[in-house]
Amino acid sequence: MSRIHRDADISTTAAWISLALIVVVLSLVIASTWRVYINTWDEPEHLAAGLELIETGHYRYDIQHPPLARVAIAVGPWLLGAKSLGMEPPDGKPEGLAILYGEGHYWQRLSAARAGTLPFFALLVFATYLWSRTVQSRLMSVLSAALVGTVPAIVGHAGLATIDVAATATLLAMLYVWLQFFRTPTLWWAIGVGLVSGIALGVKLSAIPFGLLGILVLWAWRRRAFHAPRLAWWRSGVNAGVVVLLVGAVLTLAYGGGWETLTGPEHKFNQALFFLFGKSGRWHDWGYDAFSHFQVPVAFQWYLGGIQALTVHNQTGHLSYLLGQTRLTGWWYFYLVALAVKTPLPLLVTGVTGMGLMVWEGRRLARWSLCVMPSIAVVILTFASVYSNINIGVRHVLVIYPFLCIGAAFAINRLSVAIQSASGWRKMGGVVLVGALLTNPIWVLIHEWPDYLPYFNATVADPEQVLVDSDLDWGQDLARLSLRLAELRVPEISIAYSGSAVMAYEHLPPYHLLAPDQRAVGWVAVSALARVDAPHRFDWLNAYHPLERVGKTIDLYFIPSLQER
Repeated sequence: MSRIHRDADISTTAAWISLALIVVVLSLVIASTWRVYINTWDEPEHLAAGLELIETGHYRYDIQHPPLARVAIAVGPWLLGAKSLGMEPPDGKPEGLAILYGEGHYWQRLSAARAGTLPFFALLVFATYLWSRTVQSRLMSVLSAALVGTVPAIVGHAGLATIDVAATATLLAMLYVWLQFFRTPTLWWAIGVGLVSGIALGVKLSAIPFGLLGILVLWAWRRRAFHAPRLAWWRSGVNAGVVVLLVGAVLTLAYGGGWETLTGPEHKFNQALFFLFGKSGRWHDWGYDAFSHFQVPVAFQWYLGGIQALTVHNQTGHLSYLLGQTRLTGWWYFYLVALAVKTPLPLLVTGVTGMGLMVWEGRRLARWSLCVMPSIAVVILTFASVYSNINIGVRHVLVIYPFLCIGAAFAINRLSVAIQSASGWRKMGGVVLVGALLTNPIWVLIHEWPDYLPYFNATVADPEQVLVDSDLDWGQDLARLSLRLAELRVPEISIAYSGSAVMAYEHLPPYHLLAPDQRAVGWVAVSALARVDAPHRFDWLNAYHPLERVGKTIDLYFIPSLQER
């Protein structure tokens, strides 16, 4: 390590205490937002799916997402007395909403569900530190962890009962354990790989492509970066068997631990076998015959069903919005734009610069371990950009942020080294710059509270013209609208709102649902996502100036009648 690492480093104890303090303080910040936002689009379904699995052992709602993070979300409400209601699948939103609004415990149950994301947030902070330690000092690694814990997109999603932060944290942990396994391919690390990989695969299906790509990058660098030893074929076989066995065990337990025969009378047309072998023909007949002789975990068909559902979803696309346009199949540059506008500018500049410096220094000094993280970030981002037709938020590539934050800490460290050899105004300017870079994340947290979810950096004057779905508006501001209308004593209102919250249960004045192309007078409220869901069909409102924006997403108008004009 360089001199700055040795002189400025801290002890292991100090590092872990610092990490614990970071997690506690930021968790309190996250918890302070729980009762600001009403439930966002996906939260009710995640809650319903997790609660059903806990109570009944069945898993039927939106199976394209595995259950582990959903179970974590449901544990809190379940302990508080929430029950699964057994409504018909596949749409779990009605059941999730009934669970939240039932019995008058809405905010208590929603907060308890959102608390289920905090352990994954803590894991993300610690995993970022561990990754950073592979190339940096403990001090710089603590800085990396602090930076990732203050990224607005991560803090915002960590405050919701959703699975994106959980997916990011478990994927990062999975790749770290694989890195250690390539360095030291012992049986113990193989056990760790199997357990952690099983958890990551049980949280979100994106762990399959992202994890595989990350593992391939690690494998490609294993000799140069990690000096991985050669193993005898039988040891490699044992390690591989342990990994496969443990991944299967974790996924089996994740779906309830049951076993079944797929070709019994109740599975005459089994979707999992159709996915593997087709619906007819020789392979179909062979597969059905083979699976008629033994039982498989219930997880087998539900996991394959999830993969099939996600594959179909990606092939058909998802209505997405970017830079004023809507499209079903997305844009190759969607995630590049999302990262560019949703990331604080100091982090964006230092992160990209730092990763570039890591590659440059790694090549110059033959310190190839510095090239690993930039390689993983570039490969995952490239895959997401080229392959994904589901462009609905920076949340799908949150895993880029830990590597970006490690790059930022690396750049700040190198700047600190340069300052030590400078003098006069250059040294003073460098010290001021480093101070600004270190304090900016704190300033952003204070200045933007509680609106971390809809945060955009200073390059965007009107976020609604750039990104909307889950990046700006996820239906979260309806409760704030209710409070504001009460303050203004609005007697009645026309509302165009897109979200999963139930307006009838909110403390709204008498309201009328405003349909696209329908004009209205008097008080009118329109959410950003409602505009995007009906492109140009609320353009008649452009002739009027909103009185204010409620939260970050709902424009409030007063439109006079002809007699009042």
